[in-house]
Amino acid sequence: MAKSKGTAKTRKAVAKRFKVTGTGKILRRKQGKRHILTKKNQKRKRNLGKATLVSEADLKAVRASLPFA
Repeated sequence: MAKSKGTAKTRKAVAKRFKVTGTGKILRRKQGKRHILTKKNQKRKRNLGKATLVSEADLKAVRASLPFA
């Protein structure tokens, strides 16, 4: 009798940090906007607030943690 692989589960910590677009791309938030904001200029802080795509190097690991995305 063959062994079953089991059910794929979504890693909830990853699901809260990443968003999948309609075309299947994965978005992430940028780091660096939590604290020590006084020495960063307005333009830099504004751009840190925008979402960006996950890099190709990290894409495989993120997709493995989000099996239903």
